[in-house]
Amino acid sequence: MHPVTVADDLTGPLQGTTLEKSVLTSLDSLESALSLERLDENRFRAGNERDRFGRIFGGQVLAQALYAATCTVAEHAPHSLHAYFVQTGDTDIPVDIAVDVVRDGRSMATRQVTVTQGERTLLTALASFHSNPTEPELKHPRPDVVAPEQMPLLQHWVAQAPPNLQQKAQGWADVPPAVEMRIAEPTIFMGGRQTATARPHWMRLPRPVGDDPALHSALLAYASDYLMLDTAVRNHPEPVDYGSIAAVSLDHSLWLHRPVRFDRWHLHTQETVAVNGHRALIRGVIYDIDGHAVASTSQEVLLRPVADP
Repeated sequence: MHPVTVADDLTGPLQGTTLEKSVLTSLDSLESALSLERLDENRFRAGNERDRFGRIFGGQVLAQALYAATCTVAEHAPHSLHAYFVQTGDTDIPVDIAVDVVRDGRSMATRQVTVTQGERTLLTALASFHSNPTEPELKHPRPDVVAPEQMPLLQHWVAQAPPNLQQKAQGWADVPPAVEMRIAEPTIFMGGRQTATARPHWMRLPRPVGDDPALHSALLAYASDYLMLDTAVRNHPEPVDYGSIAAVSLDHSLWLHRPVRFDRWHLHTQETVAVNGHRALIRGVIYDIDGHAVASTSQEVLLRPVADP
């Protein structure tokens, strides 16, 4: 694999860059992780996307939990997922996904999902499903930001990361997320500055993945986990750097308001709504390219000084 270099034009199209092939490889591996082996009616086994962080990325198990739950619901589409990250996972070991039927109603269904590796529980979640029309719709204006094609790719900022962050920043280019991401400023983990404002970024799949609505919803769940923890650091009221803290996501919630077509552009705007002690709460809204609010997100994270026990 050739690393993405400063010579790549990462302020223009993804197509034709060194990065494109690597993003597509990441999407291939994520789709493979969503190819669930059915062990029995409500039990599944799956592999993992390629290693990016030295552990399983939380967005992967969110996507697997939602997709597995959807496979057990015949009539309704997912409308919410509430998940707790319990322990980290090993990318070299398959995961087992158990779905328990909590309720099957006329217009709604509820599933409890547990993702494990051996005796270790990685994630536990509740997913809810509902048959819902798309009208009426309360419309809020989408944040006024530049078009996605005019915004730099996330990996554009790698070359500008300070020396102490350069190695970790380069990993986002060498083994990138399975989504094309565009952001107008460097993230904190690439040397960006702390500020109290909300931050939007554009995201989409780098190629079509077919017409399965369950897959599109699961892939949006995967992508919704990106940059939430970074937003907590960016909005923190005190100076924080990644070298001085232990940072981990504790839980994640996703509400799906409308059908998702994630191979089109979506704007995810995130802001921190509370910081108390070592915990912070981030919320977000995801809009599609047509301006519809298609999803809302929320995540609590732990930001603890490394010296603390």
